[in-house]
Amino acid sequence: MAFIHKKRILTSVLLLAWLLISFGPSFFARELSVLVWGWPLYFWMAAQGSILLFIGIVVVYAWLMNRWEAQEAAAGRDIPQGW
Repeated sequence: MAFIHKKRILTSVLLLAWLLISFGPSFFARELSVLVWGWPLYFWMAAQGSILLFIGIVVVYAWLMNRWEAQEAAAGRDIPQGW
C-alpha cells in the first residue's frame, strides 16, 4: 500500500474516532443524572474524555507516522509531503 494512501486512511479513521467519541457520549448520555462535584456525569465525559482521547490520537498518529516514514527511508523511497 502506498505511503500516502496509508496516511489518508489513518487520518480519516482517527478523525472519525475523535468525532464519535467526543460527541457520542455527551449526546447520548444526557439521561445520566449522576452528579459529580455538582456537574452532570455527561459533562465530565465530554470535557475530560475528549481531551484524553485527543492526546491519545496525537500519540498514535505520531508513533505510526514515525514508523512508516522510517520504513520509507530505509527502503530508499522519498517521503511525499502533504495530504
